[in-house]
Formats: sequence, structure tokens, C-alpha cells
Amino acid sequence: MQLDLTDEVKLALAAALKRTITQDRYPLSLRIQTLQAILDKLEPPAAVTGEPRPSSKPGDRPRAALAAMKRRRRG
Repeated sequence: MQLDLTDEVKLALAAALKRTITQDRYPLSLRIQTLQAILDKLEPPAAVTGEPRPSSKPGDRPRAALAAMKRRRRG
């Protein structure tokens, strides 16, 4: 089924869907997944860029994690 919506109506509908999705208490519910699918049809998600993420190395652990590990070792 194809809806004949003006650009103004599409923008208003997309804004209402975004607001509903972000403010919902249960973001993984079937209701929100359905609303997200509708939003994706109105505004397809942006393409993911091909930039690789930096790889995590053993020396890249946050300080808090390292401190917690040292405390556990001391026992």
C-alpha cells in the first residue's frame, strides 16, 4: 500500500515516531520495533561509513578496569 503524503506530513510523522521511540520505556518491545520499521521506510537509515574502528589491544583497558583487576589479585 502506497500512501500519498506531502513532505511536510512526512516530516511531522517522522518527528512523532522518533519522539515516541526515544521516550518509550521498553525500546525492545514489538510495538517500538514496528514503529522503527515504519520510520525506516519514511527515512531510510544513513549508510554506514567504511571507516574501521580502532582495534582494542590489551594495553587499551580503562584505568578503572585495571585497578579493579589489581584489587582482585591482592585479594
